[in-house]
Amino acid sequence: MLILLPPSEGKFAPRRGTPLDLAALDFGDLTAARESVLTALVELCAGPADHAAATLGLGPTQAEEVRRNADLRRAPATRADRIYTGVLYDALDLGSLDAAARRRATRSLVIMSSLFGAVRPNDPIPAYRLSGDTKLPGLGIVSTHWRTHLGPVLTTAAGNGLVIDLRSSTYAGFWRPPPALRVATVRVLHQVGTERRVVSHFNKATKGRLVRDLLTDGSTPRTPGQLADHLAGLGWKVEPQPVTRTGQQLDVVVDEV
Repeated sequence: MLILLPPSEGKFAPRRGTPLDLAALDFGDLTAARESVLTALVELCAGPADHAAATLGLGPTQAEEVRRNADLRRAPATRADRIYTGVLYDALDLGSLDAAARRRATRSLVIMSSLFGAVRPNDPIPAYRLSGDTKLPGLGIVSTHWRTHLGPVLTTAAGNGLVIDLRSSTYAGFWRPPPALRVATVRVLHQVGTERRVVSHFNKATKGRLVRDLLTDGSTPRTPGQLADHLAGLGWKVEPQPVTRTGQQLDVVVDEV
């Protein structure tokens, strides 16, 4: 089972730690592609700050983000599941899981990253600022770069298990699972009365809680249908949508966080 998560815009910046070592990260076949993005980002941010901020879509109060990017090769690194913060990761709260559930997280979770392509929860990385739709000088659009490199790596990681895709639209474009894989995409709908809509806060918090439940339970559903049935057994309201050549969407309906 492979569970795909988006990164978070907000990140924890450790004050101490060993500097980034690309060779220490999982998915070693991505090292050269990671080096290309890292080099382009560091060189951009080591130049004129105003130009770097404009390229990254940052405002005048975010100059520290540019300086941090310029120093990425020397910046302290720590586990990716500590670096990424925000609603989804707060709800997931990997640090409070028991040892067995954390081992399952290390095996199953893959976090998409504009800088590193894809990382495991225990990969040591520094805090950075880079969006998937950024066009880096000498590299091009970040999402396009990763689309040419992630396919073989993530297809191999998925094996013959189920892919549970909880990525946002930007990061879904980094890798499109081939039709041969069994894929369940999850959409969260917030219901108020008879109205249903997608709300960012509910979407992120619900996905974090849902993944936490799967890791805690230890289940390994092998098809979208089995996942839907299992989530229903865990108390979730799940409405499977028609199967398509790219997989099956599961609508998870919530009325509160």
